[in-house]
Amino acid sequence: MDLLSAWHQLITSIRETFSLWELAGFLTGIICVWQVVCRNIWNFPWGILSCACFLILFLQQRLFGEAILQVIFIALNIHGWNQWLRKASDQDGRQVSNAPKKECVILALLVFPFTAGLWAILTWLNGSAPLVDAWVTSLSLIAQWLLNRKFIQSWPVWILVDVLTIGLGIYRGMYLLSALYVIYLSMCFVGWYSWNKTIIATRDKLHG
Repeated sequence: MDLLSAWHQLITSIRETFSLWELAGFLTGIICVWQVVCRNIWNFPWGILSCACFLILFLQQRLFGEAILQVIFIALNIHGWNQWLRKASDQDGRQVSNAPKKECVILALLVFPFTAGLWAILTWLNGSAPLVDAWVTSLSLIAQWLLNRKFIQSWPVWILVDVLTIGLGIYRGMYLLSALYVIYLSMCFVGWYSWNKTIIATRDKLHG
């Protein structure tokens, strides 16, 4: 078998195993998360593109909560893009900080009623895995909100989202999606560590 035939067979095998939207979401998603780790504003356009790919994928899989989440994510990415652009007080545009305790408590309390309501809606719609889907949706919204405000607390929430989504992807046979979120999971730990170093460095500079 020559190289060209082997390459054609590989591409054919990938197409038969994974959907085009799953592959596109996989690649753009990795780029997006890495840009977040680097605190680069270009994470938002890449995030919008990734969400659009997964929106189509989740609609095909009847994961309605996840599909709705992608639409909301697109809106939140636009909001976050604008927020980061307006960070005029940040000289390098990359300052991160801790979320106020009051805001953390409010967001934590909102998770339960929102998840319960979404679970009921998804069950009524006969969605696949409605409870896990509802948890992923509500937690993801909170994580994205924290990310838009450059709060380091977004990372542990993203980690929980990733763990749940890995399980959901395996359950649905969406193995490339699960593989993507395994990569996300490892990058979240890197991002958490990197952002924490930035906070410590900024604090030391202020008190130095």
